[in-house]
Parts: sequence; structure tokens; C-alpha cells
Amino acid sequence: MKYPDKLLAEVKERSKGMRLEGINFGAGPAHPKLMIIGEAPGREEIESLIPFHGASGKELMKSLASIGLKREDVYITSAVRSRPYSVKKVFSKKENKEVTKYPNRKPTKKEILAHAPLLDFELRYAQPKVIVTVGTTALSRLLDHKYEISKVHGKIIKNTSILELNDKKDGYVWSKEKYTVVPQYHPAAVFYNRKLTDIIAQDWLNVKPLI
Repeated sequence: MKYPDKLLAEVKERSKGMRLEGINFGAGPAHPKLMIIGEAPGREEIESLIPFHGASGKELMKSLASIGLKREDVYITSAVRSRPYSVKKVFSKKENKEVTKYPNRKPTKKEILAHAPLLDFELRYAQPKVIVTVGTTALSRLLDHKYEISKVHGKIIKNTSILELNDKKDGYVWSKEKYTVVPQYHPAAVFYNRKLTDIIAQDWLNVKPLI
């Protein structure tokens, strides 16, 4: 997906002063089998320019394979298309001095709002009937805070409006278009809690009848 220059310029202006790095384009066909929305790209995604690349991407590909899909069958994007980073000064034993590091972090509500025009553009382009949100950030971007991922993971939410940018572009309104949304845990969740492995596998099987 190549974003229009005017749209990129708009989002760049909306993002001024925010600790965001680069741009990672969403990827996939129009009218995909599924649209997958994540949180934000990490360092690997910014370098490779491939959404969901690296360790979490491998987990996502396993989940897609479990229901007979490949990367090219789906549209993959995220709530924020730049890498949110923090600035931390730490002591490096290897270098024997204080160094500055720029680790990934969760995007803020303001950053998600700043990038809202991109996600809305992608939704209009892809026109998905089924959206899989992976992680809390993507779920909240679409459905506000109506749901908690721990309570609705793997559930099928049918015929629902989603949040889109309002006319003033300073907040959200509910869409007239209706979608089927399936909240899922983020693929990286298994790295921190191996007990989620079987749960995530089962949740993805719930998606299969929808495709």
C-alpha cells in the first residue's frame, strides 16, 4: 500500500513533536479474507518495511497458516504506522559508560489519533468485512473501551460500527459501515506468557468459519 503524499504530509504534521520514527506501510489486497490491525511497528518493521516482521510476525504467520491463510491473503496494518520510542539512559558494562537507548513503547492516545487518517484510508481501500484486532491498542482504536481483551479474545462481534475520524479530525465518531470484528491477543503475548499459546491457537480457529 502506497499512501498518497498529501495524506503522509498531513499525518507528519499531526505527529509533530511526538517520539515516532519512520513509516511502515500497511500491506495487502483490497477485499482481503481478513484485515489484521496491530498496535504499531517495531524497529524490525521500520527497517524491513514489512508489517509484522520478526518474531511476532512469525507467530502471526503460524496463526494464519492454522486456518489456511497466507500473508498475501490478508491486509495487515496497525493503529500507528510509525515506531513509538522512548529515550533511556543506561550504563553499558560493555562500553563502560552511560549510553542512550531508544526502545519500542506503546503508542499514546494522541499518537493513535494523529495516525487515524492512515487507518481510515486503509479501511476505505481494503473494505474488509472481517477485521481481526491483535492486542488492546487495536481493539480500543476500533471499539473504544467497550471491551477488555481478556474477556472478549476469540469472540465474534458481528454487525458493529467502528470508530473513525470525525470531520474536524480531532476525535472519533461511529462509522455507518458495519463490520465483523474478532479481538485476539497480540502474537507477542506468548513470549511473556506461554500459557496463552493454546488459547491463541483456539481463538484463531474461531475465525476460520468467517472466511
